[in-house]
Amino acid sequence: MTTPRDLLIVSMDGASGRPVERGDLSLVLAGAEVIDLLGAQALTLEDDRIVPGARGTLPDRLLDEAASVLVREDPYESVEDWLWRRGEGLSDVYLSTLEAEGQLTRRRHRWLPVRTGQAALADSPARRDAAQRWAAGEPVLVSLAGALGIGEPQGEDSPEIADDSVVAVLAAVNDAVMELEAVRQRRSIEGAAFDNVWRGL
Repeated sequence: MTTPRDLLIVSMDGASGRPVERGDLSLVLAGAEVIDLLGAQALTLEDDRIVPGARGTLPDRLLDEAASVLVREDPYESVEDWLWRRGEGLSDVYLSTLEAEGQLTRRRHRWLPVRTGQAALADSPARRDAAQRWAAGEPVLVSLAGALGIGEPQGEDSPEIADDSVVAVLAAVNDAVMELEAVRQRRSIEGAAFDNVWRGL
């Protein structure tokens, strides 16, 4: 399994006391892809720029797809730009893929022969592997989950990660999630102000 898949499973497996925002999850999944592509030597980081490596085929279809859409011309793409571009709707892509692979199930409607309701994790080797990685406190997975508010708050006891490129990606992921939350709050305030104007008329 890959880090994005493990992260999605952890986010659905009751590790969080609250629902995870789809937009946040999409951004963090895009960051997890960069980290796995770094590990596969499919890219390197130069400052904050993603520099693609030699194009080969990766065993995971979604990671291979991610590698195929890397910007391959100088000045390349920043990690931040990648998170917003690749992250758009990415959680839905991963959910659909896991469902097609039988990793997720949906309950059938009581009277209709259609699947309805929220997706639930199937009991599978992939789920057990992700749970084992989570229980072991694997630093990258724990840090990515922390960006989603899953697990203990990250502070002085944050897991140690030696790779500077991975640390840079994690920092960009946290910044993007905070930026998205700020946008949500601003829209909520603007919406409330608009409602108040109409109530005053």
